[in-house]
Amino acid sequence: MDMSRVSACTYALLDRPLEKAMEVIAAAGFKKMDPVGRLPHLSLDPHECDPQVLKSILDAHGLRIANLGTYAGRGFASADPAEQARELQQVHRAIDLAVFFGARAIRVSPGNDDPACLEQVVPWYRRAAEYAAKRRVYMGIENHGGGISGQPELCRELADKVGSPFFGVLYEPGNLMLAGTDYRSALEIMRDHIVHTHFKDGVSTPGGFVFTMLGEGEIDFRWIVRQLDTLGYDGDLALEYEVEMEPPETGLKKWYEAFAAM
Repeated sequence: MDMSRVSACTYALLDRPLEKAMEVIAAAGFKKMDPVGRLPHLSLDPHECDPQVLKSILDAHGLRIANLGTYAGRGFASADPAEQARELQQVHRAIDLAVFFGARAIRVSPGNDDPACLEQVVPWYRRAAEYAAKRRVYMGIENHGGGISGQPELCRELADKVGSPFFGVLYEPGNLMLAGTDYRSALEIMRDHIVHTHFKDGVSTPGGFVFTMLGEGEIDFRWIVRQLDTLGYDGDLALEYEVEMEPPETGLKKWYEAFAAM
């Protein structure tokens, strides 16, 4: 596996200060990270998160940002045009931060993730995509299991209607399986719109889908990466540690090594 494309999400480290999270990620072998868009790791509010300070900490640990895990775009579902316009500025802010950090992509939200808002958010994401294209930053809605994000057909419909290569889907097979959707068929449905990835493993049980250590579940990451390569996807592959059987201080390195061996 080409580990130069691999990053680590900070979700499992949200209870640690940002610098401690970076220490754990760097010690596990990663050179890139995906900070979650909430404090203490990231905020679009410059009063809460100083980009220069964050970049200094990144540099000190030899890390780069692959994807900013923001939640920008939720306000596009508002009925208030003024709020929608403010949300567009938030998306622009996230894009500008991605450029500052050298990140390839940002995570965005499909409005409030209600299918009823799909048509409403389309024109706003078209405007956002024009800005993103100029800045060469990709925007992806993560397969989180919501009304839009959890339905591959609606993700594809939204991306088709926005109509920009800089707007698409953050493909997350573990979340899809958790929502009862087969990750293989979902990849085929969304194949033309995948702009970023998050990976975690798990197994199907009578009660649903349970996350496991990477490589101990049923998700075939070799198959996924081969499919993505065939599609021409050359972006990052983020590992999202979301298990409780082992602390990330030791478990994250095991994930890195397991993925490297694939």
